[in-house]
Amino acid sequence: MGQSLANVLIHLVFSTKNREPFITETIEPELYRYMAEIFKQLNSPALIIGGTADHTHSLFTLSRTQTLADVVEEVKKSSSKWIKTKGREFQTFQWQTGYGVFSIGQSNVAALRSYIQKQKEHHRKVSFQDEYRLFLKKYGIVYDERYVWD
Repeated sequence: MGQSLANVLIHLVFSTKNREPFITETIEPELYRYMAEIFKQLNSPALIIGGTADHTHSLFTLSRTQTLADVVEEVKKSSSKWIKTKGREFQTFQWQTGYGVFSIGQSNVAALRSYIQKQKEHHRKVSFQDEYRLFLKKYGIVYDERYVWD
């Protein structure tokens, strides 16, 4: 086979440090556009980015030539530096240290897009921590609660 092809879909979830509500309605659209540009520059285009005041969900196609860890690191690092330039209220902004990454199949893209679009509504009923625990359980990820949150 002469050509290398891939379509690896990734659902990425991470929160602000200590789930501080930094992602305000005024900064949110610009932040998500900025993050989408970073994904694009890494040849890992975002299909949708959304979330709430304290966390984000991104659905993207992982580049065939980038590692997952490098893509996540660059998105978090660059967006953190960028948001700190957006005003005094963002100068102490930080993302949490960790993140969750979940693989999805093409047949689940529409449902995940809808889920990400409805984050604000969803989180009127379910906390970020409970949502994240459900993802870890659904994907069979063993974790130690002491090291999940920061």
